[in-house]
Amino acid sequence: MEPDDMRHLRRCVELAAEALAEGDEPFGSVLVDADGTVLAEDRNRVVTAGDETRHPEFDLVRWAAANLTARQRAAATVFTSGEHCPMCSAAHGWVGLGRIVYVCSAAQLTGWLTEWGVPASPVRPLAIREVSPDLVVEGPVPELADEMRALHRRRFRRSEQAAGS
Repeated sequence: MEPDDMRHLRRCVELAAEALAEGDEPFGSVLVDADGTVLAEDRNRVVTAGDETRHPEFDLVRWAAANLTARQRAAATVFTSGEHCPMCSAAHGWVGLGRIVYVCSAAQLTGWLTEWGVPASPVRPLAIREVSPDLVVEGPVPELADEMRALHRRRFRRSEQAAGS
């Protein structure tokens, strides 16, 4: 990992916490150019927007496609709190974005959700490289995984409380 990678990943965790505070699932992502400049960032909006495709990674892909050249996209890095889902992995590959660095893996998240009795997702959780095998991918990052686990746990507890009301 590059020296500034942890700073960007910490921002992703902050964005995930913001998403949770707004009633959304805890995911956050940051798009950085080749020089380390933050170009765009976003958080999950699937609940608040009522659109299951409003993942921050997908929104950053859309932003990159509209605002960057193919060369700039290839040199960019997407930092994210959780490994891309298959939809976001495919979009990342199709648009030609560069490196992905994530805090927790799809396997970790699936394990946590299973442990807590959360119903399975309607989409099979696949590793990024299973969808887009040529992408440069780094993660998980153990130093921040406990923070992400705690955010997802809070979301699940909130869902349990709402269901019990």
